[in-house]
Amino acid sequence: MKKALKFTGFTLVILLIALFVWIGFNLKDRHPGYNTNMKILNSKTSPLSAGFAAISITPEVPDRWTDNNNNSKYEPDKGDTFTDGNGNGVFDPVWIAGFSNSRAANGIHDELWARTMIVDDGKTRLAIVSLDAIGLMNDNIIDIREMLPTDAGVSYLLVTSTHDHEAPDLMGLWGKTEFKNGINPEYLAFIKKQVVQSVLTAIKNLRPARLEFSEDLTGAAALVKDTRTPEVFDSGLRLIKAVDKENGNTLGSLISWADHAETLWSKNLLLTSDFAHYFREGVEKGVFKGDSLVKKGIGGVAVYVNGAIGGLMTTHPSITVKDPLSGIEYSEPSFEKAEAQGKILSLLVLAAMEKPVEIIDSAAISIIVKNVKLPIENTLFKLGTVFGVLDRGTTGWMKMRSEVSAFSIGPATFVSIPGEIYPEIVNGGIEAPEGRDFNIQPLEIPPIREMMQGKYKFIIGLANDEIGYIIPKSQWDEKAPFTYKKPDSPYGEENSLGKETASIIHANIKEIVGQLSQK
Repeated sequence: MKKALKFTGFTLVILLIALFVWIGFNLKDRHPGYNTNMKILNSKTSPLSAGFAAISITPEVPDRWTDNNNNSKYEPDKGDTFTDGNGNGVFDPVWIAGFSNSRAANGIHDELWARTMIVDDGKTRLAIVSLDAIGLMNDNIIDIREMLPTDAGVSYLLVTSTHDHEAPDLMGLWGKTEFKNGINPEYLAFIKKQVVQSVLTAIKNLRPARLEFSEDLTGAAALVKDTRTPEVFDSGLRLIKAVDKENGNTLGSLISWADHAETLWSKNLLLTSDFAHYFREGVEKGVFKGDSLVKKGIGGVAVYVNGAIGGLMTTHPSITVKDPLSGIEYSEPSFEKAEAQGKILSLLVLAAMEKPVEIIDSAAISIIVKNVKLPIENTLFKLGTVFGVLDRGTTGWMKMRSEVSAFSIGPATFVSIPGEIYPEIVNGGIEAPEGRDFNIQPLEIPPIREMMQGKYKFIIGLANDEIGYIIPKSQWDEKAPFTYKKPDSPYGEENSLGKETASIIHANIKEIVGQLSQK
């Protein structure tokens, strides 16, 4: 009896030690001592070069499966079956991010991409990469930076995501269950490799260039719904077209617009870049009605980056999208609806680019980057971090490393946000409604765009990280009574690091934007 008790006690001690070691590994700083703090202030203009690339990040989906009860969840215990495409005897899931657990991909509709724009003024080389992904954590961005060869000469690499809800899980939150990480490590490694390849290819494609700036700040507003009061949007299209100075060919374009890439919604089981697929193809190749070209594309590589999408900004199923060519209206989520949306956006962009507001072939590139440490206040995020579901390390007890940046290219200023910021923090309109959890007035003022210098003000969301929703503290609302006389707490807080995130992000952006204006 005593031997059995000793053995049981010894086993429990070993298991307890193993548990603490495992938790310690999950909490470990993946990049101790790392910081990307940077200040490049340049006022001397120089001739510009630009280069673009598009490299596929589409994974293999070896198996197909039958959704027995049509709930878009792979549940073999409820009769779902699979076809073993690679003959290994097991189901090989590609978990789709963004709506619910157990949503396994059932094929591929269109390619996912790592699309890169490089701008170089002869002294500073800026690389912007946009991924068709739900988001990529800061630890993984650092890995990519460390993989880039030094002789690539990249001064600053920014990696953003389109926040695609129809792409593989890269954050860990959408696996088989809420307690199982949904990331395929081999696919994550592939993503990093392809991002590096995209940057190197864009560098090889560098050409003397002129940049053409244009905007349409109102035309796309009807495609977005704000699902949370107050209704504040970031629905403007902000555009850069890069043209080869020597032959006049389009090298590529940077297109900024704020909307969740989730028009296909939660029942879709095919990997796709959602409306971004049709949007970019329309800009590059033109807009067609059947086989007839209606509007010629500009060519090159279209790089789409998201903006301020918190709140949340989405082409909700309640929004009807009318195909601009056929006149057919689509309400229910479908590829036809996403295509109609892409056509509308493409036509708006192509029309705006025909009348550029300003054209430059020389500029000075300035960049300021600052690391920030953000407290993890969300209980679910804490648990996810401890148990390895949220795939990132910490830099102290329940603090995570992230970053913000501000940079300028001639008349354009950019601010990068490491998550889904509410548009009222960017454009103004923060409220302090009755029923809020904290009896305070708005803290995140003035609005970010009001602080930015330059004629063209780009916000790049989900940049170099995905920390979730960034919510004004005076609108924070988890406890009853709820704001705006709602019966329940609003969506957003459950997917936010916490109530202090917005004010920390805003204060750091205010600091670096102020420094950038001093160049």
